Amino acid sequence: MRSLNADTRAKALLRARLCYDHLAGRLGVAVMDALRDEGFLAAEGAPPGEAPPGDAAGDTAYVLTPHGHRELGRFGVDTDRLPRRRATVRYCVDWAEQRHHLAGSLGAALTARMFALEWLRHGKYRRVVRLTEAGRAGLASTFGPNSQLC
Repeated sequence: MRSLNADTRAKALLRARLCYDHLAGRLGVAVMDALRDEGFLAAEGAPPGEAPPGDAAGDTAYVLTPHGHRELGRFGVDTDRLPRRRATVRYCVDWAEQRHHLAGSLGAALTARMFALEWLRHGKYRRVVRLTEAGRAGLASTFGPNSQLC
């Protein structure tokens, strides 16, 4: 039998959490979907705005589009200055959602920017993050309505 505290923590981890230095959980997947839907990212081999076939497969490559480069600059993420020691655009298959969330230096920079804007706050439990009301509104206006999941 699980305790109320364990159940609360599990639900919070499913909703929004950090995966190393980038956003995961339902919120991370929703942000990835919005970036793809709004044309910030494109999957190689898939029409713009569509998920690639076999979304959870390990062979999908995403690229930052010119539109995404421009809009992320307006958002405060200078994609030209991202560290080159790791891939700019990568994904992780979210263990709970079985869909992609954004990793790589871009995923880390986006997450850091959301913390700087106070759209995200650290939760009560390790790795858990909370989306603030400002974050909910900001995600919807910046990345489209699909991103306001949590």
